Amino acid sequence: MDENERVIIINELHKGFGQQKVLSGINLRVAQSETVAVLGRSGTGKSVLLKLLIGLQKADSGSICIHGKDVSNFSTKQWNEIRVKIGFLFQQAALYDSLTIEENVTFPLARHTSMSEAERKQKARELLTSVGMNGQDLDKAPSEISGGMQKRVGLARALALDPDILLFDEPTAGLDPITAAEIGRLIREMKEKRKMTSVVVTHDVRGARSFSDRLVLMREGKIVMEGEYEEFEKSRDEFVARFMRGEEAQAA
Repeated sequence: MDENERVIIINELHKGFGQQKVLSGINLRVAQSETVAVLGRSGTGKSVLLKLLIGLQKADSGSICIHGKDVSNFSTKQWNEIRVKIGFLFQQAALYDSLTIEENVTFPLARHTSMSEAERKQKARELLTSVGMNGQDLDKAPSEISGGMQKRVGLARALALDPDILLFDEPTAGLDPITAAEIGRLIREMKEKRKMTSVVVTHDVRGARSFSDRLVLMREGKIVMEGEYEEFEKSRDEFVARFMRGEEAQAA
């Protein structure tokens, strides 16, 4: 695929904290409407990569291009402008405890759009319905719903501004297998219905098979393999084989 069709282009990305090297020369391309799952043990740099993609941290060297723009040295103002088109689902959903479910979803609409209150509420209800939430939950606080439901609300909020890129940090972590599969289905639907480009950080290699087009496996701050699930299954690399069997993921 032509480089111009890549939504995200990462070149030689390095990031460290003091003496600790976290990312050591990451190169990655993500195409329009592609869902890429980034796998690896805890501490291998996956979540740091997401934070660099959303501008929450700054790389030591290397570049990140989003829709053809090098965002590596963006100012806070520039990042605020581009973040409007990037949805982020945090690992713990990161909902505001003092707001209701509905208010959590309308929050970005109130901040970034000129919608009326009625329009914001209508869109929030549509988004919550699209991720499988019931109308009876709208006035509840985040603490009154399950972890899986919180993830759904977080996803609805991430979609509020109609982003064209979605970033997920461990979307199925801590969920039972049935709920995890439902979240995976929602990720797949975002791609099919909205043609969204997604990067999903996860330990769940089996789940990643169901919703991703391509897998990327990281180890000690580097990408050691990328490709389709079937390619990973056939790999004779010892680390890749252990990870596919769940041994490395369980050790994370």
